[in-house]
Amino acid sequence: MSRAAERRTVALTGIGAAVKTLAPAGYFVLRGDISVMQAAGSVIGAVPSATACRAVTGSTWSALWLGPDEQMLLGPLADQSRFESALSAALGTLPHSLVDVSHRQVAFELAGPQAPAVLNAACPLDLDLAAFPVSMVTRTVFAKTEIILWRKAPAVFHVDVWRSYAEYLTALINIAAESG
Repeated sequence: MSRAAERRTVALTGIGAAVKTLAPAGYFVLRGDISVMQAAGSVIGAVPSATACRAVTGSTWSALWLGPDEQMLLGPLADQSRFESALSAALGTLPHSLVDVSHRQVAFELAGPQAPAVLNAACPLDLDLAAFPVSMVTRTVFAKTEIILWRKAPAVFHVDVWRSYAEYLTALINIAAESG
């Protein structure tokens, strides 16, 4: 994906939604039990959610629940080294896995009153606000592409995808918007 394509915001013509590529971020996958999540919470500034499919945000880093023992941590790329060092120190000898996956991820924001409808063109989830509330996060698919979908506000979605699928995903979102 070209750097120019990574930085653009595209208004989805006439449908009340826009897709924007977000700035590169630091990403870690953290696996461990509740003691690991509590220790990580001291660095994040918020204890990762024990409730399925929920995201929590500290001062600058967020923890997205992806499984009973798995959280995706994301925050500013400029803070990644400091965060990783602090997290490693906090986790100490607790049995855990911490993997930097920053290189593989690209994030988009899809926002606007029609954002749920655009996503529902190729995502099988019920994105009604009552069924998929603010702070809900899950792995799902958009057409045949695996994504991580996080509702940050009623009409704002954070979409993470592997870098190699980013152009495919944005093309599909544009097709969905045009078909809508």
